[in-house]
Amino acid sequence: MCVREKQKKIISQLRRDIFHLEGFRPESESKSLRLGLGVLEDAFPYGVFPTAALHEFLCEQDEDAAACSGFLSILLGLLMQNQKPCIWISSFPMVFPPALKIFGIRPDRIIFVRLHRDRDILWAMEEALKCNGLAAVVAELRELSFSQSRRLQLAVEHSRVTGFVLRRDVKKINTTACVARWRISPQPSLLEDGLPGVGFPQWQVDLLKVKNGQPDSWNMAWTPEGFVFDRQEKTGEFPWKNRESIQTGS
Repeated sequence: MCVREKQKKIISQLRRDIFHLEGFRPESESKSLRLGLGVLEDAFPYGVFPTAALHEFLCEQDEDAAACSGFLSILLGLLMQNQKPCIWISSFPMVFPPALKIFGIRPDRIIFVRLHRDRDILWAMEEALKCNGLAAVVAELRELSFSQSRRLQLAVEHSRVTGFVLRRDVKKINTTACVARWRISPQPSLLEDGLPGVGFPQWQVDLLKVKNGQPDSWNMAWTPEGFVFDRQEKTGEFPWKNRESIQTGS
């Protein structure tokens, strides 16, 4: 083994050690554990979506929150393939439970909790994140301080449950302890072969920050075959032949 290869091996091991010290400990580096997010997943450390971590979603307007709820439902459907339930905490639920079947989720597998004050939602989320029998916990909040996010991150590191904070009506972006920060924006629906009507849901997915990863942006849609990524510039038309389809596991 040449000196350069030895140096690369040492650096790679040091990075793994740093990841572990920072609380990011994937169950395995195996490609088989990828959720099925295609090129999006390549932006994360080890090329694996960070589970057992806290994710922050920024929503400036109501339509952003609606788009975020749809995209987040897909992530939950992938995480809940282990048959574990999920808890969704909010002051005013935007999700229509029967529609979750579109994203591969049985509505009875999500427990919806309605609370009115942010501090109560935070408390409920922290307690829920301590339950290792859950696949994920979602909370809709307006504000999230660094100390509050740190408490939530410590909880997920202990229980290995994935947490999602959906911040609505965000006026000021502050520093948090979340592993990743997202912004999901609605896009025109994807029409199959140019047929009129309502097509498949489509989003502009911005990964604004990711710990030890590479922030990026994608235009992607959800179809019965899985995620579809747009390889072209935004022109208002999204032909199937110019897209990459990523099938998710069953």
